[in-house]
Amino acid sequence: MLAIKHGAINLGQGFPNFDGPEFVKEAAIEAIKSGQNQYARGYGIPDFNSAIAERFRKDTGLVVDPEKEVTVTSGCTEAIAATMLGLINPGDEVILFAPFYDSYEATLSMAGAKIKCITLRPPDFSVPLDELKSTISKNSKAILINTPHNPTGKMFTREELDMIASLCIENDVLVFTDEVYDKLAFEMNHISMASLPGMYERTVTMNSLGKTFSLTGWKIGWAIAPPHLSWGVRQAHSFLTFATSTPMQHAAATALRAPESYYEELKRDYMAKKAILVDGLKAVGFKVYPSSGTYFVVVDHTPFGLENDIAFCEYLIKEIGVVAIPTSVFYLNPEDGKNLVRFTFCKDEGTLRSAVARMKEKLLRK
Repeated sequence: MLAIKHGAINLGQGFPNFDGPEFVKEAAIEAIKSGQNQYARGYGIPDFNSAIAERFRKDTGLVVDPEKEVTVTSGCTEAIAATMLGLINPGDEVILFAPFYDSYEATLSMAGAKIKCITLRPPDFSVPLDELKSTISKNSKAILINTPHNPTGKMFTREELDMIASLCIENDVLVFTDEVYDKLAFEMNHISMASLPGMYERTVTMNSLGKTFSLTGWKIGWAIAPPHLSWGVRQAHSFLTFATSTPMQHAAATALRAPESYYEELKRDYMAKKAILVDGLKAVGFKVYPSSGTYFVVVDHTPFGLENDIAFCEYLIKEIGVVAIPTSVFYLNPEDGKNLVRFTFCKDEGTLRSAVARMKEKLLRK
């Protein structure tokens, strides 16, 4: 509302201001015209389940049963909710890494979970492995990982994933992985936790169409898990949304079968956008932290003299005309995020250059 009131350029919310590819939109139109407009099968139309399994095999080398191990959901946010509600019981202990996507805490609260939180800190937001070792225990039911990571852009390293996997196997702990930015990995290759030795049987892998194909409004997501975990996810899913948009599932199957060149071009395009924003933020005077993936960048706003992230973001909107997100909303303890704000570069290059120009012209260190 503030952004609209002040005519601010929105580099806050993580949705593109450009449209998805024509071949995917045409597939949706054709599905609608051909009568694919009634309820879909609860856990996904067969062709889309197969397309998800095919894509997963290409990305991870894992062969999964599309009928028993793939559940289509209304966006990854519903996959998260169905996983939490379907597999977590009241009192179960779940470990999160802060900062985190806000629906994690909300859906765990709905499930009655006991949340334990480990804070990732700048500059590299690495996992404090000793703290993790002391936090995970026989009482832990699950650990939730988001890589590439919103809001920081961090990607979990192979060493970090191996350590988490080892502790989960040792303590019989499940892993829920949010991998919606897996195709936006810039500095290193994305690694799915499910692909590590001994981990598929204890992992729910969650993903969606929206980020990779710039179609966030379609809300098409999925969860991949072995049958005993998929069963729980499906029980919750059936009472959350029951089924997901039928014509969009048909189009999503077409999307996931795009040639590899599509993903290569997507990454090149986003790397160019990232360079515009990161170079601009550095020139303005922010301390910019490394972002290895996603379409987000986190910066330290303290050189500009505002008391916290919320005050800075309000100032940025009202006086400069640019929107960023205060990161304190991504922490259990807001104090941990008060020096940081998040910008997104999922906008066209003209919009990014205009936002940078506004900040260069008006934003002054205090």
